[in-house]
Amino acid sequence: MRKNVLGTAGTAFGTACVTVLALGLGTAPATAAPPATAPRGSGWEPAPSAPWDVPAGERCAFAVHGEPIVDEVVSRELPPPAEGVTRTAYKGDLVIRVTNKETGAHYDADVSGTALVDAYASGAQFWRVLGPVLVGVGEGNLTRGLYVVDGAYTIDIGPTGTKTVAGPAVRTDSICARID
Repeated sequence: MRKNVLGTAGTAFGTACVTVLALGLGTAPATAAPPATAPRGSGWEPAPSAPWDVPAGERCAFAVHGEPIVDEVVSRELPPPAEGVTRTAYKGDLVIRVTNKETGAHYDADVSGTALVDAYASGAQFWRVLGPVLVGVGEGNLTRGLYVVDGAYTIDIGPTGTKTVAGPAVRTDSICARID
């Protein structure tokens, strides 16, 4: 799936749908992991994730760095469901190494889920997800933190970045706790 990182106001690392699987983590530098390969003529395009940093207190009590170590995510634009809405599908293998910048402790998060993302002109997004994605939460129905969210669920991201995760089968794993 596309990057499993959800960022502030529905963007990850400063780009819309930055890595559909990495949600809400921070600003991304210009460099990224090598792009994935998509079959010619398939309509799928590489959707590489960039490394990112989040300051202490924004998601975890300590500063965090994330960097893709496996990134084979591809995306495909689909017909829009309504005027002013873009719809993008994401899929592919994605593993993000999340590091506590104070101690060096790290966790390799497999966030290779699949997502269908509707992005609105207001900055809001609505994700339909199957499998794991990386979600950074500042405000929402999960406590401030950084999570691998897995299962069959939706993520509603308001224009201000508030995230609501809902669904019949949702599991969360706190990455902050894993690398504290």
